[in-house]
Amino acid sequence: MNEEIRDKELRVIDNDGAQLGIMSLEDALALANEKKLDLVSISPNAKPPVCKILDYGKYRYELQKREKEAKKKQKITSVKEIRLSTFIEAHDIQVKANTATKFLKDGDRLKVSLRFKGREKDYASKGLAVMNQFAELVAPVGTIEKKPEFEGRSLIMIVAPKMDK
Repeated sequence: MNEEIRDKELRVIDNDGAQLGIMSLEDALALANEKKLDLVSISPNAKPPVCKILDYGKYRYELQKREKEAKKKQKITSVKEIRLSTFIEAHDIQVKANTATKFLKDGDRLKVSLRFKGREKDYASKGLAVMNQFAELVAPVGTIEKKPEFEGRSLIMIVAPKMDK
């Protein structure tokens, strides 16, 4: 902005959006000083670079305001984790499914993990059955984003909330 601009010729835009044409840096700075405003480089990579005459403090304030408004409209989703075990009882799966349902209704994604300890790895089919049973219980509120897969000694599944249309 102002004296930091190093280009010889600039395309200048007035503070109300009117094109003033291509002029030298000195003329543009004189025009900005006359209006008691700043000369701000908007598009420095254009040929010739585009500068606008405006109140820089007000311009920065409006940018911050727009960014804050955009941030407000963002939905931040987090990933919650539920851990199961190979030999889990039916009621315990139901309790974990109820907790998972709450998370999914809040719009969070869910990582369901089942860790195989010791020789439990021999019962991988039992672990898959537990995962499938859990998936059926949360099916009304969630969809399986990533099917159960092995990652080391764990079986991992990702469930995303169902989007209402």
